[in-house]
Amino acid sequence: MLKEKMKSWKHIFKLDPAKSINDADLNKIKQSQTDALIIGGTDNIEATDVIDLLLRLTDTSLPVILEVSTMKAIVPGFDFYFIPLVLNSQDKKWMMDIHHHAIKEYKEYLDYADYFLEGYCIFNEDAKVFKKTNCKKPTTEDAVAYAYMAENFFKLPSFYIEYSGKYGDVDIVKAVKAELKETLLFYGGGIKTLHEAKEMSAYADVIIVGNVIYENIDQAIETTKINEK
Repeated sequence: MLKEKMKSWKHIFKLDPAKSINDADLNKIKQSQTDALIIGGTDNIEATDVIDLLLRLTDTSLPVILEVSTMKAIVPGFDFYFIPLVLNSQDKKWMMDIHHHAIKEYKEYLDYADYFLEGYCIFNEDAKVFKKTNCKKPTTEDAVAYAYMAENFFKLPSFYIEYSGKYGDVDIVKAVKAELKETLLFYGGGIKTLHEAKEMSAYADVIIVGNVIYENIDQAIETTKINEK
């Protein structure tokens, strides 16, 4: 079961199908100490790009996950599918409506897939995903309450604090972690160094590293050293 497997994860690389990555850098990702790979992004996500990246990852033993951000990019072949519920969105669309539409379109397919809902809480007001999903910036108290809802109301396997390109507030991550007992805490946003990776992983169960892959691949690989024993 994925939920049991996720309990042993600490680090995930997130690859954006709308961004280019050469074979040498992608091989470094595949051979790294990361625990899984997520394919996902906000803008210009096309099924052809998702398929192309998936085909380039067929030789890895790492779990490959599609984070569903648009229905037109849902393609078969992934190990798992993560479906975000944006808890601090002011638009019901991102909590229920797009999921309802997806079930009508893809229910038969989803019956055969391993898919999991992610509780999302987005903090960076300047991020495209914040604006796209019409979010309201949460306070620490808001985030803790959303985490409680994710675990106790919705029984979600994971709660994702997303800063999307900006390094976040460690105190918020710490406060949210103190609220959760069973639901895993994911953190993503702005991690570029091993120091930052260690700082966030002290509280988050899993850290997500993305943008630095395209800025400095060797620095990105350094962040996986949190998995060294």
